[in-house]
Amino acid sequence: MRTMESPQGAICQSCGMPLRTAEDHGTDQDGSTSADYCFHCFQGGRFLDEGISLQEKIEKNVRFGVQMGMPEEMARQMCEDILPTLKRWKKK
Repeated sequence: MRTMESPQGAICQSCGMPLRTAEDHGTDQDGSTSADYCFHCFQGGRFLDEGISLQEKIEKNVRFGVQMGMPEEMARQMCEDILPTLKRWKKK
């Protein structure tokens, strides 16, 4: 299965984090590396924030972006543009 690509390469299909190294990837239930999700979002075949809504995930990521030094408006725009397009959040 192919992961969504960003200009930097594959990104987490839950939060948008770049998946640059093997350590960035989460794990499936059998302990193998998840092709689609990062370790912040997905471990042991489960989402660590199971039940969170897309809007709640956007708010969580905006707060994280601000903590990392990004202006809130920029973080919000990025989250609102990117997250709804990711595998976890796309409307089925």
